[in-house]
Amino acid sequence: MDMTFVTAGTLVLAAYLLGSVSSAIIVCRLMGLPDPRTLGSNNPGATNVLRIGGAKAKPAAAVTLAGDMLKGLVPMLAAHALGAQPLVLALVGIAAFVGHLFPVFFGFRGGKGVATALGVQFGLYWPIGAVTAAVWLFVAKVLKISSLSALASMALAPLVVWYFRPEPALIGMQLVVTGLLFLRHRSNIRKLLRGDEDRIGAAADAGGSTPES
Repeated sequence: MDMTFVTAGTLVLAAYLLGSVSSAIIVCRLMGLPDPRTLGSNNPGATNVLRIGGAKAKPAAAVTLAGDMLKGLVPMLAAHALGAQPLVLALVGIAAFVGHLFPVFFGFRGGKGVATALGVQFGLYWPIGAVTAAVWLFVAKVLKISSLSALASMALAPLVVWYFRPEPALIGMQLVVTGLLFLRHRSNIRKLLRGDEDRIGAAADAGGSTPES
């Protein structure tokens, strides 16, 4: 049976609201760390938490990363459980991602969206998330630049979606997510072109890497 308009609308709204819960800001408050919007790259994401977290950097960044991924994963799983059609799945995924970028609870100052996008992809169909994550890890291992890893993996993501789930609405969803993610990485792209983008491991004395969520 087709999903009702009210149910679909509720799913989309709930996805946006969940996406608006900033994992980085909440984690930093609970762990007594500075507001990630005021230090480092000023981005409320896992990489910046790793950068500013001091002795608590790794656990804080790990929890932030998990939280940001869950914001994309949970709404998609809920939509699947309720029998959502591809168009509704696409709208739910976009809503969760946009919530992270422009969170209503935090003055619409959100992160760059890589981890939440991965959560959406895993929730859509786990092989899509796995392939995208594998591309991120490969580029990160070889070139050791987090932003370039994100841009490369998300640039290929529409093709990955097309291969596994070739519905136009889902491909369109990924194109929107990829386009917005590239816009959020404008400053990183400029640094990459200048050759002065930070490398993985510079974020914390002990090294480590996370998607710039």
